[in-house]
Amino acid sequence: MKRRTIPIQPEALDAPVYARSVKGWFNSWRWVMVWFTQLLFYGLPWITWEGRQAILFDLGTRRFHFFAVTFTPHDLIYLALLLVISALSLFLFTAVAGRLWCGYTCPQTVYTKIFSWVELRIEGDRSARLRRDRGPRNLDWWRHKLAKHAVWLAIGLWTGFTFVGYFTPIRELGDAVVNASLGPWELFWVLFYGLCTYGNAGWLRENVCIYMCPYARFQGVMFDRDTVTITYDTARGEPRGSRSRQADPAALGLGDCIDCTLCVQVCPTGIDIREGLQYECIGCAACIDACNDVMDRMDYPRGLIRYGTESGLSPRHTGWQLLRRVFRPRVLVYTAILWALIAVFVAGLWSHVPVRLEAVRDRTVLMRNTDEGGVENLYQLHLLNTANRPLTLELSVAGLPGLELPADERRVVIDAQDNAALVVHARLPAEHTVAPGTHSIVFEATSVADPELRVRAESSFILRR
Repeated sequence: MKRRTIPIQPEALDAPVYARSVKGWFNSWRWVMVWFTQLLFYGLPWITWEGRQAILFDLGTRRFHFFAVTFTPHDLIYLALLLVISALSLFLFTAVAGRLWCGYTCPQTVYTKIFSWVELRIEGDRSARLRRDRGPRNLDWWRHKLAKHAVWLAIGLWTGFTFVGYFTPIRELGDAVVNASLGPWELFWVLFYGLCTYGNAGWLRENVCIYMCPYARFQGVMFDRDTVTITYDTARGEPRGSRSRQADPAALGLGDCIDCTLCVQVCPTGIDIREGLQYECIGCAACIDACNDVMDRMDYPRGLIRYGTESGLSPRHTGWQLLRRVFRPRVLVYTAILWALIAVFVAGLWSHVPVRLEAVRDRTVLMRNTDEGGVENLYQLHLLNTANRPLTLELSVAGLPGLELPADERRVVIDAQDNAALVVHARLPAEHTVAPGTHSIVFEATSVADPELRVRAESSFILRR
């Protein structure tokens, strides 16, 4: 019995892409990444840590809470390191495996996958959608379209609500939504982010990847002949042509490609991978799953379309040879730099101290004599406690022989997530032997409960003749 195939139809450049659903090993991995990323995104704001939201960007107090660690604007170096690590990771993964990020974990790809699944469940597969959209705008058309867009809007608004929940405590935000008491900014960002999700994943879809994403434009600079991308084995597949399952392709003078066009029909960007790698390819591997399914049915070997490298197609490389080509010197250098940055980042987090100390000398009074005949300078100490518990700190000053703080200024208590500003007097006794001039000194604050927790701040002590 001759197998019926659906031929590809040429469409206008601005026509929407009707991607056919596909099943297979790579599609299953895409769903694994969808579940993984969305469980993280939707679930993390609801986790509590020591009585507060575990992950919260508190813009009002300019603090970022990440489980047990709280960052302040002074910790901007960590954000810079994280951005550099993210960028270098993207470059490394692109040099090794092309647009792997785009195909499996990019938010645009993930939400398009979710929205496409909703569309599949409500409107049906590619042929059903094509038939309905090319038919009359009747009750059936409106019923399916309204149901689909209602679900899309619900997902988009829930996504917007969750996004804002990273900046406003999500439980408070939920109460405000229930009581219809959202603030103007919260309402704006919930609607803005929700409608952007709805528009990008529901309407624009592949157009975001093709026309709006800059990554698609500069990825070619990072590719070379040893970059793993989705490739079509031209030597094996050409010349392409239809045939029965029992036919011998060699006798017909044909390659393994039966020209079923399923690889094009399942492509979310509508390209034909058989024409070579194109910047529109997002590396989703839907064409690999579709082609492998056809090869199984034709009883041909899998891998006519597969992950591979340009240099590995001719001559054909074994798995070990391909691995050696992938991990070439450039990749190893990228990897070494990336791991070094990650090590610095982790070490910084590990040694992060939840106390900040700044010492500012009072410039209105350079120095003054004490009643006991000594000399003192005045300082303002600014202390910030980012821990989730009160801290009792012991203050001290060093750097000059005999320099000390008065007894009643040596201890301070700071509440959890609070700060304090106090004036202290650094004093030299009357019998000091310090020469006149400007001298460097160091203030230190040490936790009484945990002596290992200590911070220092440098300043200067002025002694006139």
